[in-house]
Amino acid sequence: MSNPLNSASYLLSAHTPRQLPDDGGFEVAFAGRSNAGKSSALNALVNHNRLARVSKTPGRTQQLVFFQVQPDRYLVDLPGYGYAKVPQDLQAHWQAFIDRYFRTREALRGLVVVMDIRHPLKDYDRQMLGYAVQRGLPAHALLTKADKLGRGQQGNALQAVKKELFSAFGDTVGVQTFSAESKQGVEDARKVVADWLEL
Repeated sequence: MSNPLNSASYLLSAHTPRQLPDDGGFEVAFAGRSNAGKSSALNALVNHNRLARVSKTPGRTQQLVFFQVQPDRYLVDLPGYGYAKVPQDLQAHWQAFIDRYFRTREALRGLVVVMDIRHPLKDYDRQMLGYAVQRGLPAHALLTKADKLGRGQQGNALQAVKKELFSAFGDTVGVQTFSAESKQGVEDARKVVADWLEL
């Protein structure tokens, strides 16, 4: 199958609202706790090994990083949250910046929240999903590192997350298992993102 996301390339990093690209076109944002596998998931979706920086150090993504898929079609990598080694005022800056981005960004078409299948639905995950639901945006949860669990455990984890998301948000949030390593679920997730971007 052809991959509509594989032309993605780095466009810019924004640390303040002024640095954001024009608010036109379509964007899909990716959020996740530090070390949840967000960069690996992004790289698997676009089929590039090095598009998003994969780091063993949590909290390396410290801006909103824009990747252009086509003219006016973007993937946006949000700062990994849950970072321990970041000064309080910088955390507050990101929080305010991301909050504003979610509330006001017209181009935003959907949110992918990346969670380690072994530790899903932490407070920040719920908060990010809540942002999307409040704005009426579709959201999709990727339970990453699924290859670390057996099939039965994966199924149990998926059902538990589905149940909790449904009770919190109704049927507005999709959820699936995913592994950048084994490529499990990559095709499904890619289709979700491509549909939101109308590719």
